Amino acid sequence: MIAKVIVDVPSSQTDRLYDYEIPEEWIEIVQVGIRVIVPFGPRKIQGFVVDIVSESTFEKTKPIIEVMDVVPILTDELIQLGEWLSEQTLSFRLSAYQLMIPAALRTKVKKEVHLKTERQKISKEILPLFEKENKIPWEQVSKNNRLLKVIHQFVKDGFLEITYQVEEKGKKKTERYIKLASTHLEIEDIPSRAVKQKEVLSYVAQHKEPISVQALLDATNTTRHVLTTLIKKGYVQEIELEVYRDPLAGTNYERTEPRSLTAKQTEVITPIWESLEGEAHQTFLLHGVTGSGKTEVYLQSIDKSLRAGKEAIVLVPEISLTPQMVQRFKGRFGSKVAVLHSGLSMGEKYDEWRKILRKEVQVVVGARSAIFAPFTNIGIIIIDEEHETSYKQEEHPRYHARDVAIKRGQYYKCPVILGSATPSLESYARAIKGVYNLLPLTERVNNRPMPAVNVIDMREELRQGNRSMFSQVLLEKLRERIAKGEQSVLFLNRRGYSTFVMCRDCGYVATCDHCDISLTYHRTNHSLKCHYCGHEEKMPNTCESCGSDHIRFFGSGTQKVEEELTRVLPEAKVIRMDIDTTRRKGAHEKLLTAFGKGEADILLGTQMIAKGLDFPKITLVGVLAADSMLHIPDFRSAERTFQLMEQVSGRAGRHDLAGEVIIQSYTPNHYSIELVRTHDYDQFFKMEMSQRKMGLYPPYVFMVLINISHVELTHVINVSEKITTFLKRQLASDTVVLGPVASPLTRIKDRYRYQCMIKYRNESGLRETLREIQQHYIREMNQGQLQVSIDMHPYIFI
Repeated sequence: MIAKVIVDVPSSQTDRLYDYEIPEEWIEIVQVGIRVIVPFGPRKIQGFVVDIVSESTFEKTKPIIEVMDVVPILTDELIQLGEWLSEQTLSFRLSAYQLMIPAALRTKVKKEVHLKTERQKISKEILPLFEKENKIPWEQVSKNNRLLKVIHQFVKDGFLEITYQVEEKGKKKTERYIKLASTHLEIEDIPSRAVKQKEVLSYVAQHKEPISVQALLDATNTTRHVLTTLIKKGYVQEIELEVYRDPLAGTNYERTEPRSLTAKQTEVITPIWESLEGEAHQTFLLHGVTGSGKTEVYLQSIDKSLRAGKEAIVLVPEISLTPQMVQRFKGRFGSKVAVLHSGLSMGEKYDEWRKILRKEVQVVVGARSAIFAPFTNIGIIIIDEEHETSYKQEEHPRYHARDVAIKRGQYYKCPVILGSATPSLESYARAIKGVYNLLPLTERVNNRPMPAVNVIDMREELRQGNRSMFSQVLLEKLRERIAKGEQSVLFLNRRGYSTFVMCRDCGYVATCDHCDISLTYHRTNHSLKCHYCGHEEKMPNTCESCGSDHIRFFGSGTQKVEEELTRVLPEAKVIRMDIDTTRRKGAHEKLLTAFGKGEADILLGTQMIAKGLDFPKITLVGVLAADSMLHIPDFRSAERTFQLMEQVSGRAGRHDLAGEVIIQSYTPNHYSIELVRTHDYDQFFKMEMSQRKMGLYPPYVFMVLINISHVELTHVINVSEKITTFLKRQLASDTVVLGPVASPLTRIKDRYRYQCMIKYRNESGLRETLREIQQHYIREMNQGQLQVSIDMHPYIFI
């Protein structure tokens, strides 16, 4: 038998299947979806088995050296998905498969065989291996083919388990447990004066399952010495058992019951349930305004799926994986939920992933990569805040979670729900065309009114002599809320103290030595930081260019706003939330919990506070620089501005108290800001679509962005021009090829960057043409000097 293997060498020459002979003794062990060690030239490397055939087209094939898994870590469906993904994103198949497994399995692993049952249940042949300990290194059995067969059978029966331990980082967590020894010693044999020993033994005897040492000592109020005596006498046995690292340990989730649905919620949930019952794939766009009860629709749809014995995947944007969202799912489904996001340690991610693989959970709540959860019977996939750009991966493979969700939904014949108060234009256009099913949920629960929005013209404030970052109206409203004991949210899309530092005498701006971008001043350690490459330097006292000491800060970051708030509202308690204050693990949760308990009057933050917050006392939302995203050179800037304003507005007045929103802007008449007043998404959609049609942008066309970068500027220009000329020659006459031009940020990390863009409607040979470009420059790219990256659905143009 021959295994077709994708080897762990990410390059275009090796991006194909290699044939390896399966040694006869492993024919029953090697399965599609497992990892193997194979000879590759002089090296031994890891690979994924993606197919097994009876014979090879090659005369000579080398045998597999070692089997790394007993149970497949990739399902047949994930293998097919990986193939599709590499075609769609023009990436390597290996990169697609690496996405689907936790980092703990992507690094060097130490493998062990663990005994999971009583010794008498396993054969005499392998019993001596576990004489000293309940685990043995894999190397002890990997070369013995006869033993390997026996071990494989015992793993299948659940008596043994193969475990992987990442050296240093992702080791399994174990705790010591106590159980009755298999000898026939009785409690009566213990001397009557040893009261504590009798008490402990009696307690252990009452429990069928092993008890953790700590729990036993606490329950019997005894010391380690008593326990050691019982172990020495042979009454009890101490064993080491694996325990999962629980990222949510110590958090008590209050159990919640399904709420009765409103007429509107019932209207939108009915077609979802019909799709679930009929096992028919459909993509639904749930367009629900903020506070309309989308989460309850998700929860009850998942519940229906679980009752049918199926599994569910829920994606939420990374930034809004707030404790509140996790709380809702944990409160409803308890231990059936696994959580996957970047805030977990490598070990925690590995443990959560194994719970999914072992079918110990039925629901996954996570960020983008959770879409690859190794479920085998998916009943429903939900993408909340589907318009969020964090669902698009910006490194290879450049996939969008929405496309992967729909592909998996088609395979499992299950519904996919895309939910948002402000859907992306592409999704809404598809829904209007009938590609997706549109489910409108346009009223808040209990008919609560949408918050009143007041747009303040900051140019007028300046004319009246107000040079503060707060308008008079906003300051007044903040004072009112503090007096009433209500809470406010202030939103600013910039972290740091100020956006740039400039000399007032000569106009010099402090910029990064490695990137064409101004440095941001951070007050905490009085330094200038580059938010692109991480470069940091001390704040200068004099101008580097002219020596003047008239060097000043311009623009306002969250740190500066916090300082200003303390000055103008000394009575206000402020919590600041941005990347700087939430770096430490659990900080996000801690700050929100404190705000929820009423420990602060004002929550000041960046994008991370725009979504998912639901606090009853928030009655005022202030947006400090509404136009900060509006003038970015990106055709989606108006859309992102409207979405963000609408999302932030939705944090106010979600419960009994009425909400109010103050938006401060220097371009108050722009339709993306003007239409937030009336919360009119449909009107915004019409206006934005007319702009897109004029400029020939998605959803009227598809786009491809090609980025070329190199340390030498002349070489970048030369390669960019060659690529553009080739594209114009190869592609259809109605396909538009723009460029080459310098990227908006021409230099990042000492590399010069140019780009060209393709706009097309139908271009059958496009992928082949782009693959040709990749192949042509492959040698230079492998040497690490030149980078040519192709994004089939670009979201970031800077």
